[in-house]
Amino acid sequence: MNIRRAVPDIASERFEESRKFYTEFLGFNVGMDMGWIVTFVSPSNPTAQINLLRSLPGEQPHLQLGISIEVEDVPALYAKTQETGLKIVYPLTDEPWGVRRFHVEDPNGVVINVMSHLQ
Repeated sequence: MNIRRAVPDIASERFEESRKFYTEFLGFNVGMDMGWIVTFVSPSNPTAQINLLRSLPGEQPHLQLGISIEVEDVPALYAKTQETGLKIVYPLTDEPWGVRRFHVEDPNGVVINVMSHLQ
C-alpha cells in the first residue's frame, strides 16, 4: 500500500482564532479552504499539513475525524477493511469536491479518513 501523506484533523469551535494561530503564529500557508475545512501547508515541506475542521453544533465527538491518510488505492483498502470486519463509519464515496474516501475506526475509536484525489 502506497501511503502518500498522513494529516492530523483538528476539530475547532474557535475556527477563525485557530486559522490565525496556524497561519500568523506558526507560519503555515493555506493550501485549501472550503469554508468548513482548511488545509494548512508548510511553506518548506508541502507534505507537512494540518486540516482544521469547523465543529458543527450537536456533532458527536466520536464521529469527528482524527487523521486523514491519503493512499494510492482507496477502493482496495476499502475492500480490505470490509474483509477484516473493521467498523466503517462512512462508506466509500466520490465527493463533489474531488476526493474518493471512506471513514474507518481504529481500535481506539479514532475515526480515520482514508482518501485519495480523483483524477
